Amino acid sequence: MQYSALGPIGQTIRAGAVIAALVLPASAGHAQSARPFAGFDGAWSGNGTVSLSDGSSERLRCKAVYQVDGSGLVLKQTLRCASDSYKFDLSSDVTSHGDHITGNWSETNRNVSGSLLGTAGNGRIDVTVESAAFTATLTLRTSGNKQTVQISSKGDIRGVSITMVKS
Repeated sequence: MQYSALGPIGQTIRAGAVIAALVLPASAGHAQSARPFAGFDGAWSGNGTVSLSDGSSERLRCKAVYQVDGSGLVLKQTLRCASDSYKFDLSSDVTSHGDHITGNWSETNRNVSGSLLGTAGNGRIDVTVESAAFTATLTLRTSGNKQTVQISSKGDIRGVSITMVKS
């Protein structure tokens, strides 16, 4: 009988508080996903390794540039890496659609391009990139001025592991 003692105004306030408690966390989560590429914008550089299909691995030097548009929903990325005998030049254009991202990518040294599909948010991008003859998974994690990039495939490049800092 405690609720009836509140009267109609008290019950309305309590119902409003319950609705606010249920709706606000969902809104806050939506606001967070509204800028899925937050923290990526800018120039980055660092080192890593590439593992090739013949079992060899080489150290890489890498530079990346990320450009996020004003809406925070579109990302343009370039990632250039080189070792003593190996290099790749990866570019992508990515658009966020709520919880998912889609886009296109290309690698100019091998004249390969395709599509990508995945998720982004909270400083992380997880995608699968595909072309007619190539599939790979790519994970980017950004925390402050540090970023890691992991690529895994069954092609010539079996794996890439890079750590970069914001320039």
